[in-house]
Amino acid sequence: MNADDISIAVGVHLPEDVVRARQAGRDAARALGLGLADQTRLATAISEIARNALRYGGGGTCEIKGSQDGRYREIQVTVTDTGPGIPDVNQAMMPGFSTGNSLGMGLPGARRLVDAMDVVSRPGFTQVILVMRRRSQ
Repeated sequence: MNADDISIAVGVHLPEDVVRARQAGRDAARALGLGLADQTRLATAISEIARNALRYGGGGTCEIKGSQDGRYREIQVTVTDTGPGIPDVNQAMMPGFSTGNSLGMGLPGARRLVDAMDVVSRPGFTQVILVMRRRSQ
């Protein structure tokens, strides 16, 4: 994988697709020269969000884009689904809150693993954008 042109799309329709999305994120992070800890953090965040898209949104897509300029290396991951939406994003971002009998750590856990996260949701559409950015060396 060439770090100059990282652009990967993974359909998330089956449990094994979550693993494929996770691995694609890890590979992209490695191609950009991110360390093992950052590769693991990004892969874990992707797993959480892709799993949510599958479980609650009926599946979707995971797009991974990597870029670098002279100063920064950045990976942006966009996970989108067309499920029922998240009724209250602020509440969903609170640790322990769950509508699906889980631990309620998916969204807040993913947020702690990356540098930025944005969630847009309405009935029929949820999009989560994860960003990891590091200074080039």
